[in-house]
Amino acid sequence: MPSELATMDAVRYRTAGGPEVLELESIDRPTPGHHGVLVEVEAAAVNPVDAKVRMRRDPPRPTTTGSDLAGTVAAVGDGVTDFEVGDRVVATGLHTARFSGGSFAECASVPRDLVARLPDGVSFESGAAVALVGVTAWRAFVDHAGLEPGGSAFVHGGNGGVGHVAIGLATAMGASVACSAKPTYADVLTDLGAETVVDYDCDDLVAAVTDEFGHADVVLDHMPETYLGTDVELAAFAGDIVVIAGPEGTVPDASAARSKELDVHMMSMSNLATHRELPPMAPILEKLGRLLADGRLEVLIDRRYDLDQAAEAHRAVLEESVLGKIIVVP
Repeated sequence: MPSELATMDAVRYRTAGGPEVLELESIDRPTPGHHGVLVEVEAAAVNPVDAKVRMRRDPPRPTTTGSDLAGTVAAVGDGVTDFEVGDRVVATGLHTARFSGGSFAECASVPRDLVARLPDGVSFESGAAVALVGVTAWRAFVDHAGLEPGGSAFVHGGNGGVGHVAIGLATAMGASVACSAKPTYADVLTDLGAETVVDYDCDDLVAAVTDEFGHADVVLDHMPETYLGTDVELAAFAGDIVVIAGPEGTVPDASAARSKELDVHMMSMSNLATHRELPPMAPILEKLGRLLADGRLEVLIDRRYDLDQAAEAHRAVLEESVLGKIIVVP
């Protein structure tokens, strides 16, 4: 979009509800705030959190949906000296309380600490797709569980956005990986690095995993209400369980977790941009970009939508089985 235009298209909503509350509107083009970066959006990823936030509460103002993006710098605000117009960038954390806009738009003004450079060899679509899910997987494995080379990890839902990137990241870190997924995805997930792919609808998930793969040093879970008890059985002695999403879950037999001396981590991404004691996102985004550029990590694009198809994108991310990520392209 030419930088001199004063308006832009954005997907916004005013009330909580289903995908139908999303509307494509022409709004004023933002300006970069203090320590902000104005980005012309080339691609934005669709995340379950986008749809869940839209459903559960009325926004304080008309709100643009979307959590992460990739594009080029159009302008920088006061105090920003390390970015210039034309730089290729990626950003995430736009669903947090600090950010008043979103990524389903032709432009977005983003706080500097949520932005990182995108290597020339990485497409804008890949940058947007890896952003939120990549930071999630990184924080789970590196910051919470301390996954080490030679270790092992089990990932629930390996075909999903976080799941498939978590497989690739753990593999790049030198760990062995098993996951659950539909059997139709097994070959692709094996190519991404999974040594064992188990049908999540099998009769005995624990037996299917441990018989072929063994117990895992780290278990990555996004459905604790369903799997937290299973996680305890899947985890190795003194292992780690990291819960990255989902309603609060209860370990059916807490004594089993205690006897195995497990650490259970309840992790949130929504607080990452508001709590200064948590690790900043930009350095993680930079590392993910290097892994993509070096061919050590891959992010898969399941499908693409235009801005005027945002409601369908929101519906699909929650209701359909997806291999990788869904992308919106302004």
